[in-house]
Amino acid sequence: MLSSKENIGIFFGIIAFFLFATTDVAQKYATIYHSVFQIMLFRYLFLFIIAIIEAKRKKNVHVWKTNNLKLQLIRSLCSILETAFFVTSFRYLPLGDVHSVAALSPIIVVALSIIFLKEFVDKRIWFAIFFGFIGVLIILRPGFDVFNFKSLIPLGAAFTFAIYQILTKKVSEVDKDETSLFFTSLFGVITMVILASIYWVDFIFISYFLLPLIGIMMSLAHYSLIIALARAPANKIQPFHFSLIFWAIIYGFVFYNDVPDVPTIVGALIIALSGIYIIHQQRKTQQT
Repeated sequence: MLSSKENIGIFFGIIAFFLFATTDVAQKYATIYHSVFQIMLFRYLFLFIIAIIEAKRKKNVHVWKTNNLKLQLIRSLCSILETAFFVTSFRYLPLGDVHSVAALSPIIVVALSIIFLKEFVDKRIWFAIFFGFIGVLIILRPGFDVFNFKSLIPLGAAFTFAIYQILTKKVSEVDKDETSLFFTSLFGVITMVILASIYWVDFIFISYFLLPLIGIMMSLAHYSLIIALARAPANKIQPFHFSLIFWAIIYGFVFYNDVPDVPTIVGALIIALSGIYIIHQQRKTQQT
């Protein structure tokens, strides 16, 4: 039985993933006219504002103080790489394909937790991890004529985001959440100011609305997720992460006339079901 607080958390979790998927429609369109780094600059600028708001809300006047600067910088670098892979993939691939492959990330997190955090899992979770990777192979179809090397870009996003989550879990032992958010956004802004100025593309009329809109929507998505995780356990929010596949396929069809083929749909279902099963098993383990 869920408490009213958890219900509110789940509601904001659903809203967060809906906003992430909706923002991706705009990001895909933006890659036609802008460099990846320009898009990322606006994402990190507005995320930095969210970080300041969170620090103020939690009355953390020393938000920039960290007990592990090296780990925070490596973690921030992983965030930048993941975002770069993700946004770049929108330029070359349908939204549904991108999110179907990127959905492997929660499964990779479990696999990496076993290796680096020495977390114990039973055989059933190992099987779920195995089937998750099978789902990706079905989508990518390496060795077949339909294989596209550009399909590996969202796989890079999935791996770097998984490493980012592992490092976030590690650094949370010594730093507060708002400090981690501050470093991620600040490092992102500084890096993107440099890269965007090098790879600058002149703005067109729509740029003045589109790029700030991406930044605002992405920030609202992040803030909704912060609210969700503050009110409900992560294992009750994470299953809704896979709704991104559903929204991506719908948005891809409506806005870009992209229709996923049967192997992509089958692979996406296998990945989603494997991920949900792993989350369910982890929840049961925590309750015992």
